[in-house]
Amino acid sequence: MKQHHLFAAMALALGLTGCRPQSQSNVAEEAWIGHAKDVAAYQLLSTAADLEDTLVMPRTRWSGYELSFLEQQLGHKVYMDSIHPNPPKELLGKRRLCPIIDWTSGFFPGSLWYAYELTGNDSLKAQAIRFTNRLNPVRKLKGTHDVGFMVYCSYGNALRLAPNDTIKDVLVETADNLYARFNPTIGCIRSWDFGSWNYPVIIDNMMNLELLFKATQLTGDPKYREAALTHARTTLKNHFRPDYTCYHVVSYNNDGTVETKQTHQGKNDESAWSRGQGWAVYGYTLCYKESQDSAFLQQAIHVADMIMRRTTTADCIPYWDFDAPATPETPRDASAAAVIASAFIDLSELAPNGQKYADYAKRILQSLSAPDYLAEKGENEGFILMHSTGSLPHGSEIDTPLNYADYYYLEALRKYLKNK
Repeated sequence: MKQHHLFAAMALALGLTGCRPQSQSNVAEEAWIGHAKDVAAYQLLSTAADLEDTLVMPRTRWSGYELSFLEQQLGHKVYMDSIHPNPPKELLGKRRLCPIIDWTSGFFPGSLWYAYELTGNDSLKAQAIRFTNRLNPVRKLKGTHDVGFMVYCSYGNALRLAPNDTIKDVLVETADNLYARFNPTIGCIRSWDFGSWNYPVIIDNMMNLELLFKATQLTGDPKYREAALTHARTTLKNHFRPDYTCYHVVSYNNDGTVETKQTHQGKNDESAWSRGQGWAVYGYTLCYKESQDSAFLQQAIHVADMIMRRTTTADCIPYWDFDAPATPETPRDASAAAVIASAFIDLSELAPNGQKYADYAKRILQSLSAPDYLAEKGENEGFILMHSTGSLPHGSEIDTPLNYADYYYLEALRKYLKNK
């Protein structure tokens, strides 16, 4: 797999220098922001029009790979039956859709809401309402922790930007289902209901805590907030290594002791999967905002500083894993970069000497808004950003657009403009 882009050709030459703040953009700041908003609105409205008569959401674009490429990235032999097979050739490059019960289903409506907020375009608002309403049945789901992603990114933004009497009930009912997955003995919300783990908890779950915080605000019942903070404290205790990188999965025994620690979507169990590190800094920044517990702020700072040290690419867009080989063929993960940028903007307002996080976030946003990552209008199957990586060890969504990369990019852009 080869990426025919300028950053790929320069990766080896510039990678060792690390991400460098850009003192002055070659394009006026107002121009790159305006262009990004224009592209986002066009892509989102085009996709919404394509899917107007369906009940599905856009998730990604079908991409392929070679086994030798996966082996080079992972550093070990790969067998066809251990990974997702390539799609048929006729699907390669085409838009991949997902049902509303998919964990990513809330990101497209959420992106529409953010784009509406950024542009004031009422057509975006109308489509945001339309696609958010499609997710109403998700409020009944009990078998996944991802309802936070699915419902808070959609209905949570709807509550801010177009409140009505029905939204609160959707959020609280969904929060009840998430809260039901909390085990007080273990001190965590269960993540997955599949696999051989006894009680798996993934770092991604830190992102779903925002729904519980909102439920306490909406109802006055502290149980949601208390469960969220207990989950965050247990995760802080068990998910992190001494260098502040985190495991992807920690599974617990029934008595609350740790069964196993793994990295399901990273290079290996001891590697630093890039998006997982983004989930971590975002989650602990959020928990500090909600609780003012200084332990959460210190953890967010430690993780943020680690990310800045470990990102070796000149444009601040990390490889899919911080321990992946630094080669021109190694995929980047724009989704990780977008999550990190959004978290860093919040952290910059909370941390001592926070300006360095704001500067870093701006550098990420400038990179994502440049031609190497920002799609041309009408291209990229309607997605905004290129070059994200879903789960490389599973041969899934490699060097391709992802709906959550778009969502967190727009969220970070919104925060950046708000804080200017």
